[in-house]
Amino acid sequence: MNSFKPGQIVRSTAGRDKGLFLVVTGIVDESHVLVCDGRLRKISAPKKKKIMHLAKTSKTAAGIESRLRSGEKVSNAELRKALEAWNESEKEQTQPVCAADIPKETKRG
Repeated sequence: MNSFKPGQIVRSTAGRDKGLFLVVTGIVDESHVLVCDGRLRKISAPKKKKIMHLAKTSKTAAGIESRLRSGEKVSNAELRKALEAWNESEKEQTQPVCAADIPKETKRG
């Protein structure tokens, strides 16, 4: 059963958009949803994605969820703004550690 809902924030686990956070903009059937991020995937051309290639989050895009349900238009800028914090936190977690950032141990002598 498809338990995704419009406005829900999800993370792509497969494909060229792997690791990006997206907003569910529609439900196609039991195994597919439409997702957008406002940058690579615009609201005018959402990506049809299998739900097995998405990881759910417990968050929804606040104002976007109600607007999608009522049939109002959502802009790409609104999607980008809603996802900005999610994509930034993902980048911080995956940043490689530079050797210069590791503190050197002090010598005891």
